[in-house]
Amino acid sequence: MAYRILAWFLRVITRVFFRQIEVAGLEHVPLDGPVLFAGNHPNSLIDPILIITTCGRKVHFAAKDALFKGRIMRMVLNGLGAVPIKRRDDRDGTREPAKEAAPGAAPVDNDAAFDAMFAVLGDGGAIGIFPEGLSHDESQLARLKTGAARLALGGAQRTNKPIKIVPCGLTFIHPKRFRSRVLVQFGPPIEVTAARANTPEEVRTLTADIDGGMRRLTINAPDWDTVRALDVVRRLYQPQEISIEDRVELARRFNTYYAAVAADPRVLALMTRVRAYQQKLDELGITDRELARDLSKLEVSARVMRHLTLVAFWLPLSLPGAPLHVPPLAFARLASSKLTPRKDVVATTKLLIGLLLVMLAYGAAVMLLWWKVGFWWGFIAMFLLPMSGFATLRVLDRVRLVRRGLGTLFRRLRFRREVNALRAEREALVDAVVATVTAVKPKDVKALFPPDHPDRLEESWRASRNADLDAEFDKDAAEARADADDEAQ
Repeated sequence: MAYRILAWFLRVITRVFFRQIEVAGLEHVPLDGPVLFAGNHPNSLIDPILIITTCGRKVHFAAKDALFKGRIMRMVLNGLGAVPIKRRDDRDGTREPAKEAAPGAAPVDNDAAFDAMFAVLGDGGAIGIFPEGLSHDESQLARLKTGAARLALGGAQRTNKPIKIVPCGLTFIHPKRFRSRVLVQFGPPIEVTAARANTPEEVRTLTADIDGGMRRLTINAPDWDTVRALDVVRRLYQPQEISIEDRVELARRFNTYYAAVAADPRVLALMTRVRAYQQKLDELGITDRELARDLSKLEVSARVMRHLTLVAFWLPLSLPGAPLHVPPLAFARLASSKLTPRKDVVATTKLLIGLLLVMLAYGAAVMLLWWKVGFWWGFIAMFLLPMSGFATLRVLDRVRLVRRGLGTLFRRLRFRREVNALRAEREALVDAVVATVTAVKPKDVKALFPPDHPDRLEESWRASRNADLDAEFDKDAAEARADADDEAQ
């Protein structure tokens, strides 16, 4: 019961913090039986919360024992069934389980933690783990620790049951921003049976399999500058109005195969043009999305008026609770980056500060009304304040869109000549991107459609203007489907 209440509460919190949470691959999550969720770790405590609130299973996460020191945090983690793991700090900042300790390092006893997780798996439960070890803000997956593989192999032998490892991919559109969007993906499970020996060789092999499963769900590049430049290429190449899942999948493919063609003169020339194009966008303060839509001043004005109308509708409902909602949100936004030196915990800090301040404000308001006016007014406020908070979110979202619309309209009027020139340059870049991608696609790549989802973006690619590339992708998808049918048989 405690887990259900906490999971429901966390689900509400994430729906408040994120404007959109898109979930893909739920069909890969087993409805019962022992499961090990293995995910990437880009955003601190928000990562396990997202898996808990989207996977449909009760998940017991392994958490570092330092998190259990605070009374409130310990109560929450115990309610969620978290298992404390002891770690040690290496020179390079990584933290390894005791069995992977370097020669001469002090051993760390995690036998009790592993026994607890084996017990969960033996009961047909689910364990969550982040094989990278630490949360980080790097542009690619860190080297995976072997703890997940050892847990799966050991659990299969101890319980004599097959353990299914489900790779998880968390992709944040703006990792540190309030009211942003996130994609949660679950990949095809990797099954580990008791017949598989728990040897160092098997551990390394399974860790490599887990790494491959996670990389198929995440975007990996050598640095953030490359990620940003390839994201521009992706936007110039893709059809308009596709889902977050399709966008992330296309971005992943570009980043995966970029290294093989990065030295090609055609790619070097294209990336130079793309970076210059992005720099001009930054200088004008507009986005590629705004430029691609080519909305007239009348259309932009109509959108602004529609958002203003919705602001006028939600504003009266938000006003009663605005004194309780706006200051905590503003404080969390302004102070979060100053309260933590690590970029990967900024969003978590925002969420925790905002939640704590709003809950304290709610409690103080309810008690004050109860004391001054009476019990029933305090009771009514318990329901009215969250409703007012919801209206406040609607107002903030619409105000953001109004500001964006007015900014677009202002730039259309002030930089009309520059915007028109940049739009013409974008059209030329689209042709150059399609032609270059067609020309440099690695010939030895069997399929750009991974076998586990062979034609996920088939319709998106059909919208591309290059028929030759479409035919090549269709052929690859057919080969992948034939391989999948052979494996199934």
